Amino acid sequence: MAAVVLIFRDVLSYAFTDGQTVADAVSDLAPLLAVSIVLNGVQPVLAGVAVGCGWQAFVAYVNVGCYYIVGIPLGSLLGFKFGLGVKGIWSGMMGGTAMQTIILLWVTFRADWDKEVEKARNRLEIWDDKEKEPLL
Repeated sequence: MAAVVLIFRDVLSYAFTDGQTVADAVSDLAPLLAVSIVLNGVQPVLAGVAVGCGWQAFVAYVNVGCYYIVGIPLGSLLGFKFGLGVKGIWSGMMGGTAMQTIILLWVTFRADWDKEVEKARNRLEIWDDKEKEPLL
């Protein structure tokens, strides 16, 4: 999808408007959209892996840290202080998302997956014992 956005960046907006000003803005912002599409395709998968492993609290801290402590201040700084406008705000938020993606990648690659499988097996055994009880 990111490639489609980049390929059709000059005509993409004409599906929604005839205005040349809007078309120019969409064309200018299309690379940011393409990067966002890629990052927002990878990051939720990594967050899902972490949540599935029972690391919900860790993921919550990473989310809060990356978005509210890094992304928003960086976006505000780039957008308003350095005068980059929407590009700066969007870039800052993507910086927070990229940071979150990198942290979750690092944690995913460092995980001891044999240990995680054993934990999952133990949880399944607990549920297996409960399934033998009558439902009514």
